[in-house]
Amino acid sequence: MNITTKKTLIALAMSSIVPFAAFAQSEQGQTEPGQIETTTNSVDTMVITATREGKSRSELAESVSVQDKEEIEAVSPSHPAELLNRVAGVHVNNLGGEGHMTSIRQPISTSGVYLFLEDGVPTRPTGFFNHNGLYEVNIPQAERVEVTKGPGSSLYGSDAIGGVINSVTEASPDYASGRVNLEGGEHGWKRALVSGGTDINDDHGMAFKLNLTDSDGYRDESEYQRYSTSLRFDGNLSSATSYKLIAAYTGVDQSGVSDLEEDDYKNNPTKNKYHGDIGFRDVSAFRLTGEIATELSDVSLLSFTPFYRDNTTKMMPSWMVTYDPNIRETNFQSFGLLSKYRYNFEQGELITGVDIDHTVSDYQEKQISVTKQGDIFTDYSETGRTHYDYDADQTSISPYVHGEWTPADNWRLVAGLRYDYFHLDYTDNLDRSVSEIIGRGRWLRPDSQSLDFNHLSPKLGAVYSFNQGHQTYANYRNAFRIPSVGQLFRSGSTVNTTDLKPVESDSFEIGFRGDLTESFGYDLTLYHMIVKNQVVSYIDGRDRKTTNAGKTQHQGIELSLAGDLTDEWGMNAGFTYNQQEYKAYQYIYSCYPPACVPPVVETRNYAGFDVGKAPNTMGNLAFQYAPLALDGLAIEVEWEHLGEYYTDETNTNKYQGHDLFNLRASYEISDRVMLRGRVMNLADTRYSTYTSNQVGNPNISYRPGAPRSFYLGIDAQF
Repeated sequence: MNITTKKTLIALAMSSIVPFAAFAQSEQGQTEPGQIETTTNSVDTMVITATREGKSRSELAESVSVQDKEEIEAVSPSHPAELLNRVAGVHVNNLGGEGHMTSIRQPISTSGVYLFLEDGVPTRPTGFFNHNGLYEVNIPQAERVEVTKGPGSSLYGSDAIGGVINSVTEASPDYASGRVNLEGGEHGWKRALVSGGTDINDDHGMAFKLNLTDSDGYRDESEYQRYSTSLRFDGNLSSATSYKLIAAYTGVDQSGVSDLEEDDYKNNPTKNKYHGDIGFRDVSAFRLTGEIATELSDVSLLSFTPFYRDNTTKMMPSWMVTYDPNIRETNFQSFGLLSKYRYNFEQGELITGVDIDHTVSDYQEKQISVTKQGDIFTDYSETGRTHYDYDADQTSISPYVHGEWTPADNWRLVAGLRYDYFHLDYTDNLDRSVSEIIGRGRWLRPDSQSLDFNHLSPKLGAVYSFNQGHQTYANYRNAFRIPSVGQLFRSGSTVNTTDLKPVESDSFEIGFRGDLTESFGYDLTLYHMIVKNQVVSYIDGRDRKTTNAGKTQHQGIELSLAGDLTDEWGMNAGFTYNQQEYKAYQYIYSCYPPACVPPVVETRNYAGFDVGKAPNTMGNLAFQYAPLALDGLAIEVEWEHLGEYYTDETNTNKYQGHDLFNLRASYEISDRVMLRGRVMNLADTRYSTYTSNQVGNPNISYRPGAPRSFYLGIDAQF
C-alpha cells in the first residue's frame, strides 16, 4: 500500500468519528419525539425499493439513497449521469446521447451486475441486460429515484450485484393540473417535458407524461432523438383495495459515436469516425404494469403486480465495426406477475410471495461490409450472410420470504431468502450447413438445447438506534446473475459458452446514518464484497474457451452529507474511496506486430492486479444558495470528481481522472412560471468519459466529454 493510499484511508476513517461525536452530543440534549424536521437525507425518509412498499430508512439494514422530485427538477438532467453521479458510490458515464455504463461498487463496464426498475418492476428480464438500460426510463419526469448500493434485497433476483436503481413514477393528482418545461441549449439541444393529470372522481385519477428530446450532439454526426410517454391511472376500488395502471413507451434513435486515440482526443475532440448510420441504435420499449393491493385485515395485505414488456432493439455494434461489422436485432415480449403477502405482527412483519416471468425472444445478426474514407466509416451494405438466427424463451419462478423483527426498542433484525429457477429453451434457426461455411473460429453456434439455472440467495441484517436521530446498521447479502442470453448462445469464437454458470457475490456492509441537526443528515458506509465464478477466457490448444473461475474483491467507504447549513445555504455531498482487486482472473493476452514479433496469444492470470476501469475515488459536492433578499432566486455550484484508474487488466496505463464544475440557477417569475439555466463543464475541461485499451494493444482509446455547454429553459404550471 503506497503513502497516498494510506493517507486516504486514514482521512476517511477519521471522518467516521463525526457520527460518534454527534451521538454524544445528542445524548446530552435529546429532543422529544416528533420535534425534529428532517430532510430527504434523514433516517425518516420513505423508501419503496426495499420491500415494495413505503418504509422509513430507519428500518433498513442497507445503504439506500433517495433523490426526490424537487432535486430532479433542480438538476434537470439531460443524461442520467447528471442526477445519479450526485449519489456517493455511484458513477454513470456518458457515451453519447443517453448511452452509458455504470459503476456502483464495480468497475465501469457493460456487465449485467445492476438491476434497473420502474415502480419496482425490472425494465428488462433477467438475461437481457443492457448497460444503456436507463435510457428506457423517463428519469427527468420521475417522482423519485432510489439507489440501493450493493446486492438487492431478497425481493429481487438476478443482476442485482452492484446495485439497484428504481425510478418511481408520479401518482395522479387530486385536481386538474399541468406543467410544461421547454429547454434549449448548445449542440442543437431541444427538449419539451409536458405533464398533466386530473381527478376523475373522488376515487380515481389519471396522470400523463411526455418527453420529447432532440440533440445534434457535441461530436460530428452524433444526433440523438428520444420520445417517451406514459399514462397512469390510480384509484380505490373499495375502502380496502387500491390499484394503479401504468403504460409507458420509450423510443430512442441514436447515432454511433466512436472513441478516439490520443492525438485526436487532445486536438480534435469533436471528430467522430462513424458517419451516417454507422454504429446506429434504434430502441423501442413498451411496458404495461398494473398493481392491485387489498388490505385483508388491519395487519395483512395482499398485492399482485402483473406486467407486460415489448422491446425491440436494432443496432450496429459500434465496438465491432472495425473487426466484425454486423447489424443485429433483438426482440422480446414478457408476461409476468409479482405477488406479495405482508403480515404485521406485534414485533415485526413477514413478507412472502412468488415472482413469475416468461419471456419469448428472437435474435438475428447479419453480416455487413463497411466503407471508409481515410479513417472515417461512411457507409455499409449487407453481404447476404446471416451469422445468427435463434429463438430463446425463458421462464423464471422465484419464491421469496422476508422477515423483520424488533426484539427490543433499539433493535430491528432482518432476514430474507429467495430461490430463483430459470429455464431456457434455445432453438437455432439456421441450417447447420451455414455453420460449415462461415462458422469456423468466429461465428460458432451451439446446438439447439434447453438449459436450467437456479440459485438460493440469503440475506441477514440488523439496525441499532443509538437514539432518535442516529443509527448503525450491518448486513450480509448474497447475490448472483445468470449468464445473459447473448453470452450463452452468441458464441463468437468461444467453443463452450453454454457451460457457463451463474456469477455469485457475497457482500458485507456496516453503516452509520442520522441527523447532525434538524435539517442536516449524514450516511457513512463501509463495504466488502467478493464476486466469484466470474466469467474468464483461456486458450486450450487452438480453442478459445470460457469458464467460471474468476474472483474479484471490492471494498470501500462511502460518505453522504446533505441538508441546510443556514436559512440561505444548503449542501449535498457524496465521497467514495474504492479498492478493487483481481484475486484470480485469467485473460487472453494477444499482441501482434509491430508491437510483438513474433505475435503472442496466451493465457495470463492477473491475480493481485487492480481491477481495470475501477476508479479509486469518486466525489460530488454541491452548494445551494437562495438569498433571502431576492426571493425566488436559487443558485447551485457543483464539483464532480472522478479519480484515476487503470485502463486494462495489465495495470500498464492509467487515466488520470478529472474534475468538472457545473453551475445551475433558477428564478421564479411568479408562483407558476420559473426560468432555469445551467452551465455544464463551467471550466471547459478536456476530459474522457471512458478510457480503455485492449489487453496487448498499447493504443489507448478515449471518449471525449462535452465542452462548456449552456442551457436555458422555462417551466410553467397551470
